[in-house]
Amino acid sequence: MEGRRRQSRFGDGAYQLTDETPVYVISVAAQLSGLHPQTLRQYDRLGLVSPDRTAGRGRRYSARDIELLRTVQQLSQDEGINLAGIKRIIELENQVAALQQRVAELASAVDGAAAALQAREAAVHASYRRDLVPYQQPQPGSALVVWRPKRPMD
Repeated sequence: MEGRRRQSRFGDGAYQLTDETPVYVISVAAQLSGLHPQTLRQYDRLGLVSPDRTAGRGRRYSARDIELLRTVQQLSQDEGINLAGIKRIIELENQVAALQQRVAELASAVDGAAAALQAREAAVHASYRRDLVPYQQPQPGSALVVWRPKRPMD
């Protein structure tokens, strides 16, 4: 999920909230996800959902964490996948997302290199002398004969 920015209610842009911003305490996160707070603590211990921590070690969940909690619940309840399997699925999804981002970066670099190559090629072509004519091999049967009569010697 991409991080969407939300403007502050003050309208001055004093702070930017994204889906990655940890704002929910464990009780609110439990209500939003439909899980018990102890379940959230267990998921944190297992490494399924790792919320940010405050200076006092309190958990703070982001909107992305809430969505992940709902996904874990759906996989566990509806699909019957155990927690170890869910953890592996989450790890693989994160790896796929990272690889897709890397592919996009490399594709962008290739596009940039191709554009630079085209610009250099155009510069080389622009530097050609226009008074020169490219040599072409004569085609069979298309020879041109120039006849010049000999001048009499004086």
